[in-house]
Parts: sequence; C-alpha cells; structure tokens
Amino acid sequence: MNENALIEQVLEFCKICPEGLDLTNENHLDQVRNLADSILAGNPSARSLRELETAFCKDKDALPLMAHLAVKLALSKTLLGEIESPVHVSVVFAAYKEHNRIRKKAEHEHGEDFLNRKISQLNWLFGDFPDKTWDLRMVDDGCPENSGAIAEEILAKMEEPVDTGVLYLQKAIEEKLPITGTMQSASESQKGGSIQYGMWEATQRIRSENHLIVFTDADLSTHMGQIGLLADGIINQGKLAAIGSRREPASIVVKKGVRNIRGKLFIYLWKRIIANLNYIVDTQCGFKAFRAETIGEILDDPIERKFAFDIELLLKTELLEPNSIAKTAVAWIDSETASTTTSIGPYLSMLKALVRMYRRYLPANPSADAFANLIESLSEDQWQSIVRKIPTEIADREPSEFAEYSGISVDRLKEALQS
Repeated sequence: MNENALIEQVLEFCKICPEGLDLTNENHLDQVRNLADSILAGNPSARSLRELETAFCKDKDALPLMAHLAVKLALSKTLLGEIESPVHVSVVFAAYKEHNRIRKKAEHEHGEDFLNRKISQLNWLFGDFPDKTWDLRMVDDGCPENSGAIAEEILAKMEEPVDTGVLYLQKAIEEKLPITGTMQSASESQKGGSIQYGMWEATQRIRSENHLIVFTDADLSTHMGQIGLLADGIINQGKLAAIGSRREPASIVVKKGVRNIRGKLFIYLWKRIIANLNYIVDTQCGFKAFRAETIGEILDDPIERKFAFDIELLLKTELLEPNSIAKTAVAWIDSETASTTTSIGPYLSMLKALVRMYRRYLPANPSADAFANLIESLSEDQWQSIVRKIPTEIADREPSEFAEYSGISVDRLKEALQS
C-alpha cells in the first residue's frame, strides 16, 4: 500500500472517530486497535509508515489523537515483525496506591483496568509472531492499600494463561536479595527500588539472545503496543537502550493542566551537571527498554531508588558506550487522575540525587561544580523561590535548546534567593 492510499484510509477513519481519547473507554481503545489492524492489512513497509507518521505530524492538530496513536501502533508492530531473530520482552512496572486505577471504571471513578489493558495490548502486539514473546511483572512498591494483592486477584480470574505475575519489594528486602542492597524497608523506594528489583528479577531468567527489559508506568499513558518502536532502536539500530520521548518532532503528547515551566528548569539544571546525556531531552518518560545484558552491568550499587533512578540507568549505560541510547517518538496521553506523583513535587530531590551521581560517576569540572554546589545547598523553600522567578530565557525556550544554551548562571539563579 502506498503512502497516498494509507493517508486516504486514515482520513476516512477520522470522519467517524471522536477527537479525544479516553483511556478508560474500552470502545475508544478498540477503535484505535481496529484502525491499526486496518492499516496493517495492507502490508505496508516500515518506511511507508514512517513517511505517514512524518506527514501527519506536520499539522498534529489536524488529526484526532486516535489516528496518530493507530499509526504509531501499526509502525511498532511492523518493526517488530521485521526483526528476523527471536525476541523476548520482559515488561516491569511499579505499583503504589494503585488500588483504584487497577479497578474497572464501573468499580471506581478513577478505574483504568490497567492490568487487563496492558495484557491485552501486549497480546495484540506479539500475538502474530510465534518467535516474539513477552512476560509482565508488577512490583508492589510497599503499597499500604495492597495493590499487589488486588493484582493477584485479577490475574487469578483470567481464563487464558499469560506469563504475568506480582512481585513484592518488601519480600525481596526481607529475603536479602542482592538487588535490594542495604534497604531495610520498601518505604525507602519511590518507584525506583521496585523497578530495579523487577528488572533484576527478569535478568535471572534470560530467554533469548534478544531479551529486552522494558519498564513503564502503572497507568495507561503509554500504550504497550508501542514496544516495537523500542525494540527497533535496540535490535535494528544496535543500541544498548531505547527510550520513549515526548519531545521529538513526531511525538504526540496530551498533557493536562498548565505549561510546566518547572520541568524546563529541571532540564536546564540537570544538563549543567550531567552533560554526557545532553543529546537526550526527555529523561522522565516512563517507557524505556534495555538489553538484558546491559541491565546486568548497570544495576549494581545504585545511588537512587526514587524518581531519578532512570537517569542513573541512562548515565551508566552512556558510560558503558557513548551515544548508545536510541530516542523514539511516542504517543503519550496524560493520566494524572489518581496519580501518586503529581502532589509530591520531586524536582529538588531528583536534582540532589543527580548531584550525587555527578560526584560518583563523572570527573569534576568548575561549571558543573558551581551548579552542583547550588543544588546541594537549596532547601525546599529556596527551591520554590527560584521556581517562582524562573528566568524568561529558560521559560520561553524549548528544552531541546538547553544542551547548547547555558546563558543563565548560578549567580543569576541566586538572585531569586535574595528578594
């Protein structure tokens, strides 16, 4: 099928589909999958789908979100199918106070039924390829609401067998598994400790020469059908890791709420101290993949078990082999309802963790030292003072510019603390 025929097919679908996409609406997700299947029925090449993706992204608002996501799903499945060797993917995600979102919408107003939906999405992606397999592990991050037990109840009711299970970080700590290090309680983790445990557990049962370990978020923000995009970055492009990015030209992002200039400040600051990763902009998208062998090399003795854990993984991967991380544009739909992180405001604690990474892994240099010293000295109140007075040179720039732009000095930021 040529590009023009593909475009006509998608545009015809756009006439009948809604403009938005409700992650909790099963009919909406079915429509997306059906369009992706319809596109794939024409047996398009990955190249033609890339061209279609590029064409549609020239005016992103001209097409409904469903159409953009369907194109990415079709591309992902095509790329996975074009890999000639066997592939196994282990998917890991952490759960903390997800006792509402794991329910169906009919059971709770915030219900996303995310466990069943993830399994369904993985079955769709891998189902046509006998030599492409997957498993899924949810890791209970010390949830006081027993998210892990609820997940086990859901899995027990499944009619079709799937390679899916629940792990508990607290049990791993009590068993003194090596990945838990000196941890005494799951309360020392905020997502990071559980993801590290889940990835480590996956390395204990490597099943293929091409065994990839993917971690994602508990919610439905990133459709699991996009995993083929990550696999392409690692297997076809020869990288050690691949990360979903919400800041590429072909990325499709639906973000609720106001523009997050605090996030811009965070990116500006971390790029001043961790310059090795300057070619990456979006370090925090919860959709990353690593070769299992790479995970085996970078998980030892982590500094961070909270929200900056993935930056440490990226940095250690980059130190293994420069420019070894592929970036792939993804469709990402915000799922802030019932989120456990929106009220935490972890930027300062993440920056302090990044300073510790700089001190351990990288050679000192005067400019990075100045920013690191400032960050180390800040209290939460002082951080908020800087946030309230973020320089327009940062607020009005795109984060992709911050690798080159360094016009805001430490002294300029300190001015916010004097008034």
